[in-house]
Amino acid sequence: MEAKLVAQCNSPTLTLAHWKPKQPCVVGVLARPADDISGEARKTNHVYKDGLFDRIAINYLSKCVQEATGLKNSKSGYESLVEAATLASQRFSPIEQHQLVIQSLDRAFPKPMLLLIRTLLPPSKFARKLFAIFTTLFFAWLVGPSEFHHVKVRESEVEGRRERNVVHIKKCRFLEETNCVGMCINLCKLPSQSFIKDSLGMSVNMVPNFDDMSCEMIFGEDPPESTDDPALNQPCFKLCKAKRSHGTNCLVIN
Repeated sequence: MEAKLVAQCNSPTLTLAHWKPKQPCVVGVLARPADDISGEARKTNHVYKDGLFDRIAINYLSKCVQEATGLKNSKSGYESLVEAATLASQRFSPIEQHQLVIQSLDRAFPKPMLLLIRTLLPPSKFARKLFAIFTTLFFAWLVGPSEFHHVKVRESEVEGRRERNVVHIKKCRFLEETNCVGMCINLCKLPSQSFIKDSLGMSVNMVPNFDDMSCEMIFGEDPPESTDDPALNQPCFKLCKAKRSHGTNCLVIN
């Protein structure tokens, strides 16, 4: 399998404002166009054994999404969260999807707690590492298997220094369940980057690999502009559920 590194520029926020960094950084690893792969072949046989905390968190986030969209469903567990996200992708434009997810996250996390985190953890090497460790320990229920070894903290280079500020998600649970590039971009990557930046004061660049459904969250790195982000130019999976079932163009971001 051939792979290539894509070097792009950073942008300070998801407002897509123009900004020129001092040096380029790697923002994506694309193995080959997803249009050449069925999508279903990449699904694993992993059985998710959500614990009590996992089930509470999943159902709570699903409830927040349903309240933000006004679209209820009778399912439970991760299936309910995927259903809530699927309905949002069908009923709302990509920009509206971004806004609804941010509203959902605002509902899920008390503002005083977010303000406290932002105050106590201003951007620093320590804060970036702590964000990566916290994500690894407490969000496996959302992005991947609960076993610790499936989500690892990796190093990256920040201002010429090596830091352990990268969370590597071996197989993204949300992307695997939805099997939709558009839902990954519009309901996860873009709004999550924006929420973490605006609410917690921490830049983060989420770099999904649509070939193997892995993802990297690089804390302390601004995401690239929409025109430069390889993820936003990724072809839809051949077996994209949203496209096949509803004939929608789920990749439009403008």
